Amino acid sequence: MRPFIRLFTGRLREAPTVLRRGPLRTDAFSSRLHDPRVASLLGMWLGVAFGVCFLTGLVSHAMQHPPSWLVWPSRPVSLYRLTQGLHVTTGLACVPLLLAKLWTVYPRLWEWPPVRSVAHALERLSIVPLVAGAVFQLATGIANIAQWYRFRFFFTVTHYWVAWITIGALGVHIAAKLAVVRANVGRRRGKRSRLTDRVSAPEQPGGGLSRRGLAVAVASAAGVIVTTTAGQWVPGLSGLDLLAPRRPDIGPQRLPVNRTAAAARVTAVARAAGYRLEVVGPRPFALTLAGLRGFPQHTSRLPITCVEGWAADATWHGLRLRDLLDAAGIPAEATVRVESLEAGGAYRTSEVNPAHARDPLTLLATGLNGADLDIDHGYPARLIAPNRPGVLQTKWVHRVVML
Repeated sequence: MRPFIRLFTGRLREAPTVLRRGPLRTDAFSSRLHDPRVASLLGMWLGVAFGVCFLTGLVSHAMQHPPSWLVWPSRPVSLYRLTQGLHVTTGLACVPLLLAKLWTVYPRLWEWPPVRSVAHALERLSIVPLVAGAVFQLATGIANIAQWYRFRFFFTVTHYWVAWITIGALGVHIAAKLAVVRANVGRRRGKRSRLTDRVSAPEQPGGGLSRRGLAVAVASAAGVIVTTTAGQWVPGLSGLDLLAPRRPDIGPQRLPVNRTAAAARVTAVARAAGYRLEVVGPRPFALTLAGLRGFPQHTSRLPITCVEGWAADATWHGLRLRDLLDAAGIPAEATVRVESLEAGGAYRTSEVNPAHARDPLTLLATGLNGADLDIDHGYPARLIAPNRPGVLQTKWVHRVVML
């Protein structure tokens, strides 16, 4: 019983002989790359990447699920394209960084004694939500951009709340490891202090891959991922888009499609001769497709940007939403709800705030890239507005309601 107690109070400084096997052997981890300087540098890179992912993820969540006090602007038109593209590309770049970081610090899981103090125990416990959250976020994020939905939870909400858990655990971890980072990266590099004795020793020549070589390899892997995926949202780079799940110029009318009319089960009703667009306001009315085209027609050059990280520029034509609202007597300060012919689904409707509804670029589009709107792009009419996620650019519109 006494050795057992000493084990958890940190008084047993060396592992008992019976336990000195496997990862608890003295020479179990001989690579010089399991090094505090390497771990510190990888941790700094990961911290920056995770920070970018977290902040851009907050933007995406606020745009899709805005709180009542937030009025999201319609300009600049490509702001969401930038933030969501950065979010997905940076998340993908985190994969080699996280794998290398976990490999570098893996021996620390087997340090002896396993717990040296209450503070040390709390520090080790904080690693559980950090690693679990990071792996979960990257794995489900990659599944989402590939549209491989094998999970039964609503991705965006779960992704959002796990992000808060992960970033909180990251903050605790940074506070716990700040002294180690300073001793191995900062101006006091190489100097032990009362806060830490984990200082990187000078690297000896020979012995396989060097620390610099590992850093170059990991940075190169992240760079290749960025270069071969950023083309799905950065104009002019689509030719390098080798690893991304989308090419921004492939699809009906040279534009990708996420949800088809067949998947939404609207093919027949969208093509029905009796189609009507209802506008509900102080002066309600209904329009046929010919009536829609009878309104003054306008053209907008706007990107459509998906939460999966791809974006594509397109030329849309149709009537301005604000002209439709004015005809119904809907006040300029009113928010409207745009409803799809879809019978159900999380994004069957979307709310359009006055900043977007009254923007001259916002259309109920009936055409795309010089032709009538393809049914998979929302025929007979769809919403297209600047600086909004693609899931909120409602397709197969049949009703506009003042809220």
